[in-house]
Amino acid sequence: MQNSAVLKSEKRIHTRLQALVFRAKAFLLQLKRGAENLFNSEIKRFPKTENLTNQPNIAESKTPLWTESEPAEQFLLAGKVHNLRLAVERLNGLEIPANQTFSFWKHLGRASSLKGYVVGRELREGCIVPNVGGGLCQISNALYDAALKANFEIVERHAHTQVIAGSLAEKGRDATVFWNYVDLRFRSPKPFRIEAKLGKDHLRVVFKGEKQENDKFIQIAKLSTLNSQLSTQPKSCATCGVESCFRSLKAEANLDFGRTAFLLDEFAAEFDEYIQKTRNSKDFLFIPLDGEKFKKANYAWEKKGFAQAKQSLFVTLIRAYKSRKLAAQGAARQKSLLAMAEKLAKSYAKKLTFDATHVVVSQNLLPFLWKNGFLGGRTFDVLMNALPMNEIQKRLDFAFAMNPNSKTLGDFRAENWLIEAEAEALKNARKIITPHTEIASLFGERSEILDWNLPKAKEFIKQKNAKFTIVFPASTVGRKGCYELREAIRELDVKLITLGVCIEDADFWRGFDWEKGGDDWFEKADLVVLPAFVEHKPRRLLLAAASKIPVIASKACGVENIEAIKTIETGDAEILRREIEIIFSRRKATKMKVRAPIEA
Repeated sequence: MQNSAVLKSEKRIHTRLQALVFRAKAFLLQLKRGAENLFNSEIKRFPKTENLTNQPNIAESKTPLWTESEPAEQFLLAGKVHNLRLAVERLNGLEIPANQTFSFWKHLGRASSLKGYVVGRELREGCIVPNVGGGLCQISNALYDAALKANFEIVERHAHTQVIAGSLAEKGRDATVFWNYVDLRFRSPKPFRIEAKLGKDHLRVVFKGEKQENDKFIQIAKLSTLNSQLSTQPKSCATCGVESCFRSLKAEANLDFGRTAFLLDEFAAEFDEYIQKTRNSKDFLFIPLDGEKFKKANYAWEKKGFAQAKQSLFVTLIRAYKSRKLAAQGAARQKSLLAMAEKLAKSYAKKLTFDATHVVVSQNLLPFLWKNGFLGGRTFDVLMNALPMNEIQKRLDFAFAMNPNSKTLGDFRAENWLIEAEAEALKNARKIITPHTEIASLFGERSEILDWNLPKAKEFIKQKNAKFTIVFPASTVGRKGCYELREAIRELDVKLITLGVCIEDADFWRGFDWEKGGDDWFEKADLVVLPAFVEHKPRRLLLAAASKIPVIASKACGVENIEAIKTIETGDAEILRREIEIIFSRRKATKMKVRAPIEA
């Protein structure tokens, strides 16, 4: 029995001569099939359109991506996932006309390294071998499985020669492919749409259209799976340890596989500290080239030995030019910011390699990377400094209902696809990393709350004000709570200082003791108030807290973990008035020394 087992094992050792013979046979078959395809008018490439987007789902196939736990296998699995990512990009959105034949290879083309394909897992002659484009059988299996569920006519399908327990092959619903003579082809009497997507841990293929009651199956070159060998797990070149086989790989070479890619846009001190404390030197770092703060941070990261990957100079120059042209507020500004984020996301995505198995991404880049499939098959965390877009718009709608005369609360709403893409991506994120307590509260246990970076301080002499002075540290726009502040102080004998431009109305503060503030606002402030509906960067509130100036802020400002800041519910002018009166009654305008921060 032992000798028989040894002989059986030796028979499975592949030689270079066998590989050359296989390659020669495959080449001849590819030439023959290529010639046949030239004269086959039924084999066409169909475009991506939107005609059937709203049709119902008629079939779905969902399969796991990461099916192997061995560390030495991870590089082959990651290669497979990367190849699937490229295939999904080509297939997602195809719409096939009635009675027209879909051909897998006609739409995918040859999987070569020139097209971005990498070494992945391929089942060949009873073993899992490394090969460029390996792993595409998972999507051909899913397509065939969905075609059977939709009762499509199967024109061509080939079964795997070995059946792995628990796979679609065990159920007879697999379809192996090999360029170009082992193809998968099917058709339907009605038009249908293919939607394919990689989630964080699965491949999902959906057909949309009208389900057919057609059970006619025409299959050529079909290999039987009934007499195929059943195996719980075929040998893999990455782990088999058979050194006499020329395909055998050294397992220890791949044990430390996988990197984290940081896709960053705007600099924030809290995220800077987080990255430098938690990541290691083999990770990728993607940053914009512009910005002095980023350059300083970049220097620190380079000293730690991070692998570098920056955006293109062209994208940087376009961003810098457009940023100078943006208005302070309004729909045009928001659309331009979104367009720039999309370009930066695409620039980064082109440089993401298959070994970037985990991604830490700035929130504004997230929906574009997710929608275009670049996060599929990867785990990812989000550096989040803003509320989700769907939540922002709910709050703006709520504020607009309270203040329908506002010029700013109703001026912009994001497109539905963008909101949906961000929401779906956030749902699939592993962690939400933020110092903003209101953002963190939306994600429960998935949130990792960072400490706000409080500024350094210096001594200064506090001015003695003739009147109790309130500073509103924002532009006069509805989302910052200017209507609620105006109502709260209407009957109070106070002076108001606002920072930034007055966008709501030139006469918005008429009848109030009001002035526009400058850089010395914290020297004049007896109280800082920001009852915002939306506030993502409460830096001036942090300045005030560091200066020991009392602060009243809405929970939407995200600073509930900061001492000296009183947080209140958003949108309630009466509560705001009471809190202002409490501090007003206690405060005396006396000269005193306080600590004031140096703005960076």
